[in-house]
Amino acid sequence: MSETTRNRSGKDLLKAVPGLLISAFFLWYTFHGISFEHIRALRIVHPAWILGIVAFTVMSNLFRCIRWSQMMPRGGQSARAHFAVCARVLMTSLAANNILPLRIGDIMRIFTYAGDLGASPSTTLSTVILEKLLDIFVLVLLFVSTIGRLATPRLRLAADISLAISAAGLLILLVAARSLQPIIQAQFARLPANPKLVKVEHWINLALEATGRLGVSSSLLLLLESVLIWTFEGLTFVSAIALFAIPVDRIGPWVAVSFANLSYLIPSSPGAIGPFELAAKTALASHGASIGQAAVFGLAIHAWMLVSITGAGGVIFLLHRIRIHNHKPLLEEIEHLPAELP
Repeated sequence: MSETTRNRSGKDLLKAVPGLLISAFFLWYTFHGISFEHIRALRIVHPAWILGIVAFTVMSNLFRCIRWSQMMPRGGQSARAHFAVCARVLMTSLAANNILPLRIGDIMRIFTYAGDLGASPSTTLSTVILEKLLDIFVLVLLFVSTIGRLATPRLRLAADISLAISAAGLLILLVAARSLQPIIQAQFARLPANPKLVKVEHWINLALEATGRLGVSSSLLLLLESVLIWTFEGLTFVSAIALFAIPVDRIGPWVAVSFANLSYLIPSSPGAIGPFELAAKTALASHGASIGQAAVFGLAIHAWMLVSITGAGGVIFLLHRIRIHNHKPLLEEIEHLPAELP
């Protein structure tokens, strides 16, 4: 390992430290006052719901793969091969995001697998941006629809404003992407030169290119698939709550899935460990569960999500490396990745 690589690895480690500290604080705040008896009290009551958890987890991730394969431009491959490659790359990147800092999985998806996808890094980045926008919109919509007792007047106002802005932005993006590009470029040209503004303009243009390439009907189909993705994830929460017979109302699981997944926006360790547990605890405790049950359930469902996605992505990654006889260490491949998204 060269001196430059060692210096960069050291800097990357330092960048990850604040996120680990944030996660540690959130975990402490979530579980202080929670005894070992609370943990032991969470027991499987209705084991048949395990099938629901597994099935809905599979369906959620299957639709993630379908959605992303439709975002990517078609090359010379058949539709089946295109889906298979996209599914492999997406699951591998999700697994990497769960265990590696600095969103390395997304960076791998954009750069490492550009050749496999037959697309330029910029094209792949545009689909990643669109993917995040769709997910945030659906989660904010779900959160606003179910927030109920969690909402203070200020939180409700902030949620409503966020929904209105994201809905308007997404609608404009889906319907008028191509005509917006020259307008956006003209507006940014009037602003003073600034590297951060240049990057923001670049990301906006990439998102516009992705939706403009798809067209209105395909973009609306992506929106429908995004709704299905989060419906299946919500049903995973419903199944897990039924598995442990936690006494919550019907809205509780849906508040939890939206609030917990929006917590990924908080900078923390890989996998949003800490913020996720606190969000799930807060949501469920406000809808009938005890504080102890809600906290331990948040930890359990998060562990399932991390293990299932990381396990599936890891197996897919290893099988592919064996098939193509790639013996290069993963850490060596990561060393050559850019430090951040372009």
